[in-house]
Amino acid sequence: MTTKAGHRLTLKDRLSRLNYELACKLLGADGKKLIIAGGKFEIDLREQVYLKGDLYRVRFPDAVVSITLMAERRERLHWNCTACDVPCEHVGAAFGLILEEKTALGLAAPPPDRVVMESLGEESLVQEALAERELRAREEKFRFTSADSATPWTDYSLTNKASGKTYRVALRGTERGVSYCSCPDFRTNTLGTCKHVIYLLRRIKNKFPTPALRRSYRRKNVSVYLANDNGAGFRLRFGIPQQLSEEAAAVLQPVADKYIDDVQSLVRRIGKLEKIGEQVLVYPDAEEFIQQRLFQDRMQSLVADIRRDPAGHLLRKSLLKTELLPYQLDGIAFAAGAGRSVLADDMGLGKTIQGIGVAELLAREAGLRKVLIVCPTSLKSQWRSEIMRFSERQCQLILGSTADRARQYDNDAFFTICNYEQVLRDLLSIERVKWDLIILDEGQRIKNWETKTTRLIKCLKSTYALVLTGTPLENRLDDLYSIVQFVDDRRLGPAFRFFNRHRMVDDKGRVLGFQKLDQLRDNLKPILLRRTREQVLSQLPERTTEIVRIAPTDEQLGIHSASMNVVASIVRKPFISEMDLLRLRQALLSCRMAADSTMLCDKRTPGFSSKLERLDGLLQQLFAEGDRKIVLFSEWTTMLSLIEKILKRMKLHYVRLDGSVPQNKRAELVHEFQSNPECRLFITTNAGSVGLNLQAANTVINVDLPWNPAVLEQRISRAHRMGQQRPVQVYLLITEQTIEESLLGTLAAKKDLALAALDVDSEVEEVHMSSNKEDLCRRLEILLGAQSHAPLDVSQQIAVDTQIEELVDGKTHLVDGPQSLSAITGENSQSQVFANSVQRERVSAAGGELLGAVFSFLGELVGQSANRPSESASQNQPSPEIVEAMRNRLHQCADFDAQGRPSLAFTLPDRAALD
Repeated sequence: MTTKAGHRLTLKDRLSRLNYELACKLLGADGKKLIIAGGKFEIDLREQVYLKGDLYRVRFPDAVVSITLMAERRERLHWNCTACDVPCEHVGAAFGLILEEKTALGLAAPPPDRVVMESLGEESLVQEALAERELRAREEKFRFTSADSATPWTDYSLTNKASGKTYRVALRGTERGVSYCSCPDFRTNTLGTCKHVIYLLRRIKNKFPTPALRRSYRRKNVSVYLANDNGAGFRLRFGIPQQLSEEAAAVLQPVADKYIDDVQSLVRRIGKLEKIGEQVLVYPDAEEFIQQRLFQDRMQSLVADIRRDPAGHLLRKSLLKTELLPYQLDGIAFAAGAGRSVLADDMGLGKTIQGIGVAELLAREAGLRKVLIVCPTSLKSQWRSEIMRFSERQCQLILGSTADRARQYDNDAFFTICNYEQVLRDLLSIERVKWDLIILDEGQRIKNWETKTTRLIKCLKSTYALVLTGTPLENRLDDLYSIVQFVDDRRLGPAFRFFNRHRMVDDKGRVLGFQKLDQLRDNLKPILLRRTREQVLSQLPERTTEIVRIAPTDEQLGIHSASMNVVASIVRKPFISEMDLLRLRQALLSCRMAADSTMLCDKRTPGFSSKLERLDGLLQQLFAEGDRKIVLFSEWTTMLSLIEKILKRMKLHYVRLDGSVPQNKRAELVHEFQSNPECRLFITTNAGSVGLNLQAANTVINVDLPWNPAVLEQRISRAHRMGQQRPVQVYLLITEQTIEESLLGTLAAKKDLALAALDVDSEVEEVHMSSNKEDLCRRLEILLGAQSHAPLDVSQQIAVDTQIEELVDGKTHLVDGPQSLSAITGENSQSQVFANSVQRERVSAAGGELLGAVFSFLGELVGQSANRPSESASQNQPSPEIVEAMRNRLHQCADFDAQGRPSLAFTLPDRAALD
């Protein structure tokens, strides 16, 4: 098979045309269920997917799925699964991946014949579009019912047998533009017809005689409908029947056969007609259009007032629980006034708070009651945190199994937050709720209009809509088109017209560039607002901090929970031994490392890290902005190595500084970052937090938190310092449900609780642990999340904070202790230290059992001697006073653990005695 351009059809051509409906049909009756079920598989495109030539292959742990073109009919796809003989979840996942990742798989470019079509003239372009719909009308299967079987020109209900979707069709004649269909294609294609209208016209031509078809439709009632004004956009018109009362004719005569732009006037005329008893039919799309225009007219005065002087408007301080920056209030007013809009500010300018503000303003001005927020999984907790921080509204986070989630959408909360994957699985539950506003965060997730996610997201209905995206949209017309479609599906017209108008192609159909972008900007101006950091630089504070909350993986949480249990058990003990200190230090260290990646704790690949996944997306968004230069800090060299893999995949030019870099080489790294525009990232451990001038940076990312707030401030001060001419954006990456959340609280409460002393770079060399044990445990209990106790005085606080710091740093000495912990440093030695401590505990327990047996044996001997009724025996018995004194001394020398088990420590005179 070849295309119109003589191009031989390849597998990539066929896959690039694959859409959701076709994929479902290929998989049979359960196709939809299999594609959705296949979403549970996590597929690595680089490791598990192969697409080359005529083979597409996906490897699963228990199966391999291959998709090829059939040898005899190359327009047909053939699939095979090594584990299953019938359509299965593996095949569903393979097809679902194509629908989701066309861009990543190199399938997003239009097929050759489509490219040639886009270079056609207007008449040929329309003919190609009509031919495509006629082909669908012939190939697809429908069933329909008629409202009046005696005439062809009536209303019909038509159902697609494959998708099950039903549409209302009003046939009014054979000419294009006189009929109506409720389907999305008819709504936007500007052709005045669609496959459903074409199908019904063909069917009635076989049913009704020619004279009946020639008789024109006789309109019985006045109607209001949307008409396409020769491609210039959709406008309202009255449909007027031939027989009309004089009163009604007088009302309609001024607007007969005219487009109506004054919506207020149209509504008044409808009211007059109904008052005199004239029935008026308003088509659904016209009613939606009217309601939107009425809302915009009502909001116009308020929006104009805000945007005239956002800096001085009262809503800056009263709309939310924080004072908005002027450009943020301006963005809120713009989006609320538009009703459905795209906010495309640079990252870090506060799109989240603007989204919350839009919802709040619409709640006040339009009675908004239900808001659905759809965002990536990693941002759900972040949204909840920001809503609780900035507003008084209730918030429902969608969690749990499919059955649990189904009940959560229909709730009393103002905000409901779910992720994109949940929309795929919970669509029916979501559609049952009437949403007033839908907010899409990271809107670039729907940039490819053929993916399953995009198609289902666009099925969601709401009166108002807001898309938030920080990814620049210039020169990405495909992405832009898909995103704008969700907000206003008529704004850019049908795809075939849009791309034909704005793409420049050569004689072979290759895209050379884009044209008429000034027209495009004018068209988008009412619904799209984009501000760069440079544009609002004067309004930005010198420094802003954004906390990025990240849900941990189950593996991270498992390691963290086990380590925290160790800490809790030690805190409960009445006395902390040297062995306890070793275990405590290791446990706290494991908690911090697990919050970054399991790789840091167990050295096993692949490591599990939700933080690395979130960092990957964050870096892509930041570097999409041309002026970003970033300094990135992490406590661990291993974590930097894991981050380097991301940077190499992104092909970013960066420099790295850690403790292994000689002092005389550091100046070269700093110079490279400061002076080379291509070097946009400086990654470092705390070795780079002191003494370096990195003013070229305008962004600081803290991958993890230091114990000491002073160190955190030193990190930020590398960029935010005297001489810095630009505002600095600071990001703190926090793994939820881990020790990092507790640290965040202690850092925010500043220094009331100086857990900062856990800093590994402390200069204190030694501290005795024979005192202040209760204070140490009190601090650790607070770190574990217990209620804070009464504060210590300053001298106690300094001493205890230093104890915790030195405990974790391995510099602590016990009074009369046999060994210093100062030699145990660095993440690579921790597992060995912990193994040694476990071994020593086992030896200690075995020795205790042996000594207990000796004491029992001696007790038996003493008991036998005491039972002999001889005078000599009674004379050899110790006095009760001596026995009691010895027992008391032994109790004083013994230590008791959390389970009440006693232990005794013996000091040998020298190593020879041990040998």
